[in-house]
Amino acid sequence: PALTPHSSVVPVAADLMLLVPHLAAVLLALRKQPFWSGVAAGVGFLINTKSVFVLAACAIFAWPALIPLASGFLVPLALGAAWLGATGAFPAYLDQVWRWSSAYAASPFVSNPVWNGLLRTANWLGFHAALLIGAAILWTRREGRKYLLWALICYPGVVLGWRFFPRYFFLILPALTIAAARGLAVLRGRVATALVLITLAVPLIRFGPRYAQLAVGHYTPDIAMDLDSRAASLLALSAAGPQGSNATLYVWGYRPDIFVYTGMRPATRFLDSQALTGVPADRHLTQSDPVTTVGTRDARVALAASSPAILIDGLSLYNPSLSMDHYPELRPWLAHYREAGRTNGTIVYVRAPDNK
Repeated sequence: PALTPHSSVVPVAADLMLLVPHLAAVLLALRKQPFWSGVAAGVGFLINTKSVFVLAACAIFAWPALIPLASGFLVPLALGAAWLGATGAFPAYLDQVWRWSSAYAASPFVSNPVWNGLLRTANWLGFHAALLIGAAILWTRREGRKYLLWALICYPGVVLGWRFFPRYFFLILPALTIAAARGLAVLRGRVATALVLITLAVPLIRFGPRYAQLAVGHYTPDIAMDLDSRAASLLALSAAGPQGSNATLYVWGYRPDIFVYTGMRPATRFLDSQALTGVPADRHLTQSDPVTTVGTRDARVALAASSPAILIDGLSLYNPSLSMDHYPELRPWLAHYREAGRTNGTIVYVRAPDNK
């Protein structure tokens, strides 16, 4: 069956990591420290380029001190650019952060992205109804207008790319949470309290049945893939023999959890197959059309020059059109490996002894 990457459930990724500098930037702007607010937003930009929306929101709270705000924003960027240049990583940064992400954002994977956006936004707001109600209460007051603008400025960052994954909504979560905390604090009356309690029950009603399903072993696709990764990791450690977790590893597909579960060292600078196929992980389990072919052949040639002790294929069983032997640059390289075992969704290969 088609599965989705479990990062949509536990996203320890750039969207989540931006929350801390986002909150810090707005707090410093509210405290009339525009330069340091800009610095916090600049640090956020090094984590996630969507921090430009955070900077724009900070301008509301720091007004009219926009020059120190912008100056502070540029400091981390200048330091980051200098470090990338000194280490020779600047071209790779441009390639991975700007070229690839631009191609990714320009290619929605659903047929009607506008309807998808409206539906997912409504679902997210419904799930967070307590926040929406509390924030709306503050927005109707004079003091709440800046907080409304904060949310409206950040929302385009959710829209960017027309995917509306749950983790993208982290960009508007601070604006809603802070406003809701104030709005609910001024709420009065039993009816209002009951309304809030009902909305807080929405997550329990929505996901309560899921916990019962998990208790009887009915796993969601995300958990099933995670369990598959754990099983594949055990096979890989066994196949590595005495090397164990000291072996080098390459994973075809998008299964970063396998690196964690095995503890093995990456054999190449490629941690998944997206740069080699041009097909993003949000669709490569079911679709095979690349969003870009720039640099993909060179990446495959570079992979073929590596010699990982363990090779794990976490994609071909889901989408044979993106199997490794589909690419002529990888066929001779793949011939140096023999299958050591497989799970429902993963094939584990070990490098043949006579080809080490």
